[in-house]
Amino acid sequence: MRIFPLFTAVVMAASALAAPVFAASAPPPKSLQPSPDPNPADPAKTYEYCVQLSKVRPDQALELASKWNAIGGGDGANHCRALALIGLKDYGQGAQELEDLAQKSKAAATLRADLLEQAGQAWLLQGEPTRAYNAQTAGLKLVTPETPQYVVLLVDRAATLAEGARFADAIVDLDAALKLQPGNSDALAFRATAHRNLNEIDLALADAESAVKSNPRNVNARLERANIYRMKGRLNDARQDWVLIAQLAPDSDAANAARADMERADVKP
Repeated sequence: MRIFPLFTAVVMAASALAAPVFAASAPPPKSLQPSPDPNPADPAKTYEYCVQLSKVRPDQALELASKWNAIGGGDGANHCRALALIGLKDYGQGAQELEDLAQKSKAAATLRADLLEQAGQAWLLQGEPTRAYNAQTAGLKLVTPETPQYVVLLVDRAATLAEGARFADAIVDLDAALKLQPGNSDALAFRATAHRNLNEIDLALADAESAVKSNPRNVNARLERANIYRMKGRLNDARQDWVLIAQLAPDSDAANAARADMERADVKP
């Protein structure tokens, strides 16, 4: 079981990699056949469609990205190709192509940091925490603490450190993230997990409660708080979080974990 919840889908909003940003459309249907052709006259639209397609039909997104690359699709086509590979669970190749794109692209530093953030997540899914850490560290060097990417990369790197049971080091990154964004519920929940694994239960509970207070709909924060409540023998309090998790996100990994925890604790919803 993973120590920190992982981001199971690598998703990036339509960005300036493919030129103008516009409102995202609904994802294309899974039954769409065959893969459409790229539109050289509207690269932004092609890019948006390809990214959406990578989430539901990564095989078709890969085909579209290849067609687009053949006519000079550039960064947009390469990014879509990498996302499609990740959607096909070829995490290592997708991560490598994201790193290559971050190195070669002339896009703004913040966008290249986004690519390295995605690469780090993919390397972690591949089971390569060292490469994930290196990608995340490289991303941090591209941006300043004032940018949103900086905090996201710190939290991601903390998750990578925790994967290697380096909880004290993870807390250093999470402390830095929370200094910049004190109400970041993900960082608070992750720090609670790290404190719990270091057997610092009171600190863990304080962070978990702060995380839930900051964002009551954060199911990972509630799951962590329930874990700590159970450790303290507060099963009724844990049960309330477990039941609410299942209501807030019934199909999520957190909900599955909450149901399993209720069964283990013999607490009936």
